Amino acid sequence: MLFSVLVKAMKIRWFVYLLFFNLSGLVIKPAGATNYVAAVHGVLDLRNHPVTSKIELRGYWQFYWNRLVSPNDTAGIKNRLLVEFPFKWNGFNRKGQELPPYGYATYLLTILLPRGSKDLSIAMPDVYCAYRLYVNDKECASNGQVSTSRTGFVPHWEYKAVDLPANIDTIRLTLQVANFVHSKGGVSKPIFIGPREVIALARYRAAAIDLLLTGCLIMGGLFFLGLYLLGSRDKAILLFALFSLVYSYRIIGTDNYVLHSLLPNISWYVTARIEYASLFLGIGLFGLYTLYLYPLDINKRIVAVVNSICALFALASLVLPPRFFTQLVNPFLVVMLFCLVYIPYVYSQAWRNQRPGSVYALWSALALMSVFGISLFHYWGLIPPLQIVSFLAYLTFFFLQSLVLAHRVSFVLKKAKADAEQGLKAKSEFLSTMSHEIRTPLNSVIGMSHLLLKNNPRPDQVEQLDVMLFSANNLLSIVNDVLDYNKIEAGKITLEYIEMDLAAIARNVVGGLQTNAHDKGIGLRLDLDKNLRHKVMGDPTRISQVVTNLVHNAIKFTPSGGVVLGIEVKEETETSVTLMVFVKDTGIGIPDAKQKLIFERFTQADSSISRSFGGTGLGLAISKKILELQDSSLQLISQEGVGSIFYFIKTFVKVAGEPQPAELKANTEDADKLLNGIHILLVDDNAMNVLVAQTYLKRWGAITQVAVNGQEALDLLDTSKHRLVLMDLQMPVMDGYEATKRIRANGIDIPVIALTANLPKDVEEDAIKVGFDDIVMKPFLPDELRGKVLYHVFKRRQG
Repeated sequence: MLFSVLVKAMKIRWFVYLLFFNLSGLVIKPAGATNYVAAVHGVLDLRNHPVTSKIELRGYWQFYWNRLVSPNDTAGIKNRLLVEFPFKWNGFNRKGQELPPYGYATYLLTILLPRGSKDLSIAMPDVYCAYRLYVNDKECASNGQVSTSRTGFVPHWEYKAVDLPANIDTIRLTLQVANFVHSKGGVSKPIFIGPREVIALARYRAAAIDLLLTGCLIMGGLFFLGLYLLGSRDKAILLFALFSLVYSYRIIGTDNYVLHSLLPNISWYVTARIEYASLFLGIGLFGLYTLYLYPLDINKRIVAVVNSICALFALASLVLPPRFFTQLVNPFLVVMLFCLVYIPYVYSQAWRNQRPGSVYALWSALALMSVFGISLFHYWGLIPPLQIVSFLAYLTFFFLQSLVLAHRVSFVLKKAKADAEQGLKAKSEFLSTMSHEIRTPLNSVIGMSHLLLKNNPRPDQVEQLDVMLFSANNLLSIVNDVLDYNKIEAGKITLEYIEMDLAAIARNVVGGLQTNAHDKGIGLRLDLDKNLRHKVMGDPTRISQVVTNLVHNAIKFTPSGGVVLGIEVKEETETSVTLMVFVKDTGIGIPDAKQKLIFERFTQADSSISRSFGGTGLGLAISKKILELQDSSLQLISQEGVGSIFYFIKTFVKVAGEPQPAELKANTEDADKLLNGIHILLVDDNAMNVLVAQTYLKRWGAITQVAVNGQEALDLLDTSKHRLVLMDLQMPVMDGYEATKRIRANGIDIPVIALTANLPKDVEEDAIKVGFDDIVMKPFLPDELRGKVLYHVFKRRQG
């Protein structure tokens, strides 16, 4: 199958090339285009051909093998041959013997010019491998050192242009050539004669194109190399970068040999090795690049074979004498021809399989086929170099390959983004599950601790229960911090905009943490501005969370002295008030260099602080982000060993009118029996949670009936008896959502309170949709549970 594809591709390729080159000859004729007049018997007669453009000095020249003929001793010299110039002598059959590549010879040509010719130049290309050029009797140009043996012979390749005398009508060219290093000997490129400005312009144009293309390749290679080193570790990007850098030498160091003109003293032995090695390595690198670009569409064994050949040939060009490695081009042409067909075949397969960027790769392969096709046919002497066409094809190839890699990087980034989002979703689900699993046993621990403390324990048991309750609450705080930060990072946090009393929040925070401060032997006091008289609009839960975090941190890091929570009115209008909320302590303080560090997640100012004081390092990070979501910022003033002040300034909208009456509260022991005779249906599959809730409800006088899943709850629910349902959300057989949904579908409007180990915001929307009246989070505090139960029962009675 592959063979048939190759044959078909070769036929199509030859047709395309012939059509393309014929069209290019018709359409593209750049300035300085060459004319052709053949020399006969060593004489080129241009007397009837005005030299207004470049003319190739082709035709039959006189040739003297193993003779360095001087310009003034040509008469009577024997053993003259007529050869068609340009002429490589290696392999030429002379008297039944093939000439070897090593040797020396002289080429002679007489040019007859029109009278009055002036401002003419001769363009002399590189030859194998050293030459001296005489115009009439004067040496005008040379490359390297011509010699009749290895001794004194120096190879060199460099373009030269020779200006001819004005008003000259006869030119005798004597070209002495010697080669003792290359596998080819003689001249392979034509010599040109033409107007001086045309010759110069043609050279400048060729050099400019080579320099521009070389610069593009080097900059592109360095860009992709930097992209690989500093960002994506995609080997395809690395290999394309290396290919671009290696192949750039093929542009500047071969054919026109612009590099040799820039560095005229550069060693021929070094440049020749690099010239051949860059060819072999370039093909090998591009094969590897294609392998990593589309590994599922390429035959790895074929790539391995091609790269082995390329590596072997490159090694040979670096270690073997030039005579041997310069013979490797012809066998390597087989590899190049195979790659010219196989690479587009691979890209077409990738396109059929809808690989990322494959359409650009396929078009770039066609451009590459044009470049190598032009190079091969020019190497065989079938066509001119077509430099502009090659330049455009090169630019097209590298531009399209850049699009391939850009598309690949974009595809990888999109995939990484999708994976990150999936990972974030999995993380959120994991944390939600872990929250439920951790809160469920914590509910039992905290609940039982509260119940035991109510049962008049011995003084030593009170101390032990306090320690257990403190540890359980500490664990709960850590779980809450991690979940809160995860929600903030995921952008799932929502802020309420309701009425709140900042003074009351501050009093509650100080009252709740007063015990912590007392246990450490430090003071905790509240400093409220007397001008703070109004309630404001905001999120009381999040503001309370920020203030609690700041006060708790201040207590934790203050070994002696005290902590002050203050609210100061900075500015007030009829509709708004700007407040500064601050927490001042006399603690350990924070060095200047580490004051920004403490706001990062999981970070404290010093690792020793973590060991000494504990904590997740999330409190300040959460507070900072919550404030940023409310268009404020957390600020710090601190001096090491003296203390710190954390503060934020925010403008609140004032609540119009007088404060509303306080809601029903049941926070005293007098309310313990307010649920006497009330029947409550408790639905939970966890025996420990049931035990805790039943004990609380019994203490408050309620009569409970237990169901272990939603279906059982539906079967047991009696609207003539039950006044309230406490419903767990996650249960076997039927969960709380479905059970509540069916209760509402049956027209039952009995209050249903959700019991959940998830954060309220995680379940609030779904809970409201199915008909829950309220949510109690596990582990529930006795006062919270009692207050909500009383509220809904009381509301029911009032209804």
